[in-house]
Amino acid sequence: MAIFRCSKCAHLQEYPDSQLGETIACPRCRHPAPVYGTMFFIGRLLDKCFEGQREIARLKGSVTAGQSAAHAGAPPLDQIDIANTDQFASELQHGPIFDWFHKKQIQVQPNMRGVDTTGFFDEVAVLIGSNFAILKEVVERIRWAQQKEHASATIHLESKSPPEAQAISTFCQQLYDFSFVAKCFHNRPENNVRLILQTAPTIRDFFNGEWLEWYALMSCLTYTKERGKRFSCARNLSITLQNGDSHELDVFMLIDGKLPICIECKTGEYRQNIDKYLGLRKRLGIAAESFILCITGLSDEHAKGLTAMYDLTFVSERELAAHLARIF
Repeated sequence: MAIFRCSKCAHLQEYPDSQLGETIACPRCRHPAPVYGTMFFIGRLLDKCFEGQREIARLKGSVTAGQSAAHAGAPPLDQIDIANTDQFASELQHGPIFDWFHKKQIQVQPNMRGVDTTGFFDEVAVLIGSNFAILKEVVERIRWAQQKEHASATIHLESKSPPEAQAISTFCQQLYDFSFVAKCFHNRPENNVRLILQTAPTIRDFFNGEWLEWYALMSCLTYTKERGKRFSCARNLSITLQNGDSHELDVFMLIDGKLPICIECKTGEYRQNIDKYLGLRKRLGIAAESFILCITGLSDEHAKGLTAMYDLTFVSERELAAHLARIF
């Protein structure tokens, strides 16, 4: 059966399925309202139920956190080491993001491990993003070798300046120290560095472009912490729209519970996805300056031109932090 509920007097009544989607006058007050399917009302009730459960959990968490801080000396949020914490990997931390999407009738599925910074993915990503012009060749050679199923990658230094060669050698050693490669050989007579690669899927994904997502996340976390802003963060956030279309958001931040920032990260071709991002930005209702395409190596002039052409913001990894400073 279909269900009629008056939005004015709250009168509730069953109707035949044949009247599904029709707008009829309320039998009690004559106010017009649509006839919906039963599943619509069940979905709305479940949304309200889940929203209430999250609010209760959030209130309990606030009380517990306050008691812990008072009695156990727990550090406040501004003292958390954002580069080494699992406190972001919780339902409570994602709560405001859940609520923001549910108000738009969008289903969300978080990736809790995507914001757990107790590993070394964030540290290595920051090393790459902060010096991409020099370290780009290392990342690309590792990615190419992984795609070809090669066991090693060799980085040649003979054409590099002494400072560049030193930076690359240091970075390769750091990859070994953090176990992103299995072995690292500095061949000084031949002036190269040979890396024996790891085959773990997480490492392959990292060099295949996921490092930029970590870099974007850490750029956001660093800036929001410096500004003393309240925030919720997510990475690899899966969403399902009302029409059933699914998307994965690389990095999503909600500042002060109301300002959404979405960052899509591209280390390769991006042009074929512009229309998709335009449609998604409009569906989510996010301002153009807050829906960001972060593209490695993009020149400032090219980024400015693309931003002027489309209702999106284009930045390179170099300018991401500066653009965040202009938003909030």
